[in-house]
Formats: sequence, structure tokens, C-alpha cells
Amino acid sequence: MSALVPLGSASAADQYEWAALGDSYTAGGFVGDPQPPLGDASRDGCDRTSDAYPGVVERELDEFPPGKYVHLTNVSCGNATIADIAKEKQKPISPVQPPADGWPAVDPQIQRAKLSEQTDVVTIGVGGNSLPFGGMLLKCLEQGAVGKSCRDYYTSPPEGEESISDKLARVQDEYIEMLAQVHQAAPNAKVITVGYPAVLPEEAGDCNRLALTELGSITRADVDWLREDVLKPLNSTIQRVTSFFGDRYVDVYSSSVGHDACQPADTKWVEGICGDAADYWPAKLPGTLLNCALVGKRVTLVHPNPEGHANVAAHVERAIRIALLQR
Repeated sequence: MSALVPLGSASAADQYEWAALGDSYTAGGFVGDPQPPLGDASRDGCDRTSDAYPGVVERELDEFPPGKYVHLTNVSCGNATIADIAKEKQKPISPVQPPADGWPAVDPQIQRAKLSEQTDVVTIGVGGNSLPFGGMLLKCLEQGAVGKSCRDYYTSPPEGEESISDKLARVQDEYIEMLAQVHQAAPNAKVITVGYPAVLPEEAGDCNRLALTELGSITRADVDWLREDVLKPLNSTIQRVTSFFGDRYVDVYSSSVGHDACQPADTKWVEGICGDAADYWPAKLPGTLLNCALVGKRVTLVHPNPEGHANVAAHVERAIRIALLQR
């Protein structure tokens, strides 16, 4: 049998290769220790952290290996769009100790991860920044602060702004193209896509209006709209395209309902506009008036905390184990 194994593939045969691609919901941002560490020459401005779900899953797979060691290559990057996964260079925007002239652009993630015929599993968590969901949240904050509706803004947009239906249609097209390129780069890999958690409450009345540790000045009507007409359709789009390719979609929304940004601190799995974060993370958002130091918090902009990443990790770990059993 050994004669059938190509030269140079022995080490690859001893381990599984897993590549983690994605945006800040994969990278972590402020959850755990920076990877690479602060001060390391290889830092790239992508804000990957030790307690984001790829790191949590990696430790579980190390402790209880699925037959062979699983080697993780994590190239996720905060602020990544769908295009940054497979075809465009991204210019990272980390606020943590940036170089004087800004972060240099990084190659598309499929190149950074060196996807190949030897790649066994690819996980992908991306899509929100292509709407962009974060930008829409800030617009909702801005509109709500002056008594206006961001729902009206995005359903009857001004000249030069896409409607939400156009945004979602574009995201679907981009996601199709991206998954096709991932499969081309890693033709033997099991591909797993990861949706977004329930960052918004099922009942907008759960939110303490104006509380920066929740959703700030976003109106309750806009909270409901963001949940029903933006976040849920985004997840549905990702799931639909994933199914079209015969890949596995990981639903992390259902399990996170009731743990959104408007819940008490000991219940929420998502920090609000301002929230708890590691000391290296900033309290002010550059280029805006947002200053979370005023409430003793840091700028978290509705991102998962350690408990949120632990929940995602449990679902992703299960999906990876199933995928490897099917190889």
C-alpha cells in the first residue's frame, strides 16, 4: 500500500488540515489574547484572538482528536468582506497598535490559508460586512438619535445607497462566487459555513433605549426591522447558497436566542455598542464621537463575547467532527 502514497505526503497523511476563514465574528477582536501577540513582528491588523471559536475548537480537537491531529490555519480578519475571502486584498483596520502608516494590505484568505488538494476542512464565517451590517447599525444609531428611522432609509434609500433587497441580492451573488472559488482551491475539502448569532432580541422591548451597553439610540421599530429584514435574511441567504453547493451550514442563531445584546450582563453572549473587552481594546471609535469610556466600557459594536464564541465553538466542533468522519 505504501507504494500508492505519493512521495512527500506522509506528514500530510498524519494530520487533518483545517482552514478557518472569516470576519471579526470568527477572528474574535477583543476576546482573549491577541494572535499573534502584541509586539510580534508578524501582527497583521486582523485582530485574531485566542478565545474566538477557532481557538476554542482547536483546543477541544487537540484534547479529543478525531483519529488524527487537526492542524488549524486561521486567517480570519476583522472587517473582512465576502470578496476578501477569495479574490480581493484587504486592508486591515485594527485599532490596536497600528503602524504609523497603517496596516499593509493582506492577500485574499484562500491564498493566505494555502488552500489545496490537501485541505480537509474549510470553515467560513462571512457576509455581514458585505451588507455592511456594522455600517447599517451605525446609520440606525444616527437616525434614531434624531428621531428618524433607518428602516425608511434603507427601504427607500437616497441616491447612491442600495436598498436592503438589493444588498441581500448582491450578497447572494458574491457568496455563490466565493464558495465556487473555495471549492476550486480546495477540491477535496469539506466546506462548512457559519451563520450569525442572535445579536438582536426577539422582542425590541427588551432593550433599554439609549443604553450604550445595549443598542443605544436605535429605535425599537428599527431593532425589529434589523432582526427580521436584515439579520435573518442574511443567515437564510448563507444557508441557501451553502445548500446549493452541498456544503454544511452551521446555525448558531437558534441556540443564541435570548442571549442578545439587550440581555443582562450575565446572560448576554453579545456585547452591545459598548461592552466588556480586554484591556488592549480601545474605548473610543476613531473617526466618530463614540466614547465608551464615558460608561466605563470599550467599543464592542455588537460582537460576541467569550460565552458567545463558546457557543459557536460547540456547534462548529460538531460539524468538523462529522465532516472528518465523512472523509
